[in-house]
Amino acid sequence: MSSFIVYPAIDIRNGKCVRLLQGDYNQETVYGDSPLDMAKSWESQGGEFIHLVDLDGAKAGHPVNVELIGSIAKGVQVPVQVGGGLRTLEDVEQLLSLGVGRVIIGTAAINDRAFTESVLAKYGSKVAIGIDARDGYVATHGWLNTSEVLATELAKELASKGAETFIYTDISRDGMMQGPNIEGILAMAQASGKTVIASGGVTSQDDLVRLRAHSDSGIGGAIVGKALYTGNIKLPEALAALK
Repeated sequence: MSSFIVYPAIDIRNGKCVRLLQGDYNQETVYGDSPLDMAKSWESQGGEFIHLVDLDGAKAGHPVNVELIGSIAKGVQVPVQVGGGLRTLEDVEQLLSLGVGRVIIGTAAINDRAFTESVLAKYGSKVAIGIDARDGYVATHGWLNTSEVLATELAKELASKGAETFIYTDISRDGMMQGPNIEGILAMAQASGKTVIASGGVTSQDDLVRLRAHSDSGIGGAIVGKALYTGNIKLPEALAALK
């Protein structure tokens, strides 16, 4: 079987570790005052790769919690990937220079194709394309808008431009504790021929095991947020079950 990585998610807002319900900035739960301590905790529990989202950056359109992200990248031994408001080559280079292992391009993948292609040309494997979909269509700007672009078409196009990794979020499942949309994720993997990381809706160890069963079909991992913080998924146990 191909490898399958569980990515504990840390969403940063105002310097704290939070979760938003379905991306709604008015529905926030704070889970910790120190995202760095949280990252170290997930690492100590066996986390192999940390997923960071700069929520302030996503809203502002440029990275905001840069210093904090740098301290996390240097404070853990495992790689970190970061998304949230990356719109320029300078933004990307700044984060990579701080020791970030992979950057995530989201909204810009739709709105600024020239930028996206130039980042892929320069940094290929260090870039993940975050595709958030609602009913199969790409949503942008922190999910406020839905485009007329099919997620599978976007994946196919960007794979041809050098994208190696996609992160697929089904918005309707995110934070709702309903389980992932496996068909949608597989469709993305099939369309792109690349690795797709599942995001949104992973609520139980069983969800992870079901996703892992498709690792040979291109599902390369899952980002887990709320379920880790509520204790629905216990990271060491889940990792043991996936082995």
